[in-house]
Amino acid sequence: MTGATLEAIRYKRGSLEILDQLLLPHASVYIPISTLALGHDAIKTMKVRGAPAIAIVAALSLAVVLAHDPSSKTTSWKTSADAVQFIDSSLEYLKTSRPTAVNLFDAAHKLSKAIHAAAAEPEATAETVKEKYLQLAEQMLEDDVRDNTNIGQFGAEYILSQWQGGQDLRVITHCNTGSLATAGYGTALGIIRSLASQKRLTHAYCTETRPYNQGSRLTAYELVYENIPSTLITDSMASALLRQESGKVAAIVVGADRVAANGDTANKIGTYQLAITAKYHNVPFI
Repeated sequence: MTGATLEAIRYKRGSLEILDQLLLPHASVYIPISTLALGHDAIKTMKVRGAPAIAIVAALSLAVVLAHDPSSKTTSWKTSADAVQFIDSSLEYLKTSRPTAVNLFDAAHKLSKAIHAAAAEPEATAETVKEKYLQLAEQMLEDDVRDNTNIGQFGAEYILSQWQGGQDLRVITHCNTGSLATAGYGTALGIIRSLASQKRLTHAYCTETRPYNQGSRLTAYELVYENIPSTLITDSMASALLRQESGKVAAIVVGADRVAANGDTANKIGTYQLAITAKYHNVPFI
């Protein structure tokens, strides 16, 4: 039986808290993000990580500032152009927190484009521009959870459609692609969650994922938190596991930091060796 879904991001308008991932798995501490500087620091120091989560936290950090206006800067806005200038400069600052996070830049571009369009509307004011930003940032949070849930569902359906090994179904995953890396539910780990919720998963294996140990610190934590039967293995054990559990491992599921136009992918170190051993042992690599 699975437990409660882990919340790495807690948000309501005017309030944002994130689970400090630097303290996991030994302590679960939520820290408030009430300023741009705190949001920037949380991303830069990897209190939050995972490209989708980084984008959401950056967007919501500015949303909290706009909702609360603690510095009173926006009270001096006279026009919609003033609001656009403040939001654009804030997004540029937040982008410097993690220059390699493509989701962050994509989200900033989408938000900037939306507020420029809002400012161009007849009767536009600073307040309408601010409201447009808040609505879109909050929609990004909802959309990410919805998209991840769909990824989990469709991924699980695909694995089950290909599986011919009976009731004993096991899956291996690498790095961290769960609630801690996204707005919620997860991508590759979401597939494991979906299989578990359908009572089709016998066991999940997660690799340590050296050198930063996202698997041992974060993925193992998520699996235990949700009571999903699981085992943490060293990175070098995957091939031996596939041989030992021959016919029982239904798939290896991983994330992708980048996907090129031709289908090539880039992901955490250790992904390539898993792909090679999956091919050798005729295990689907997803």
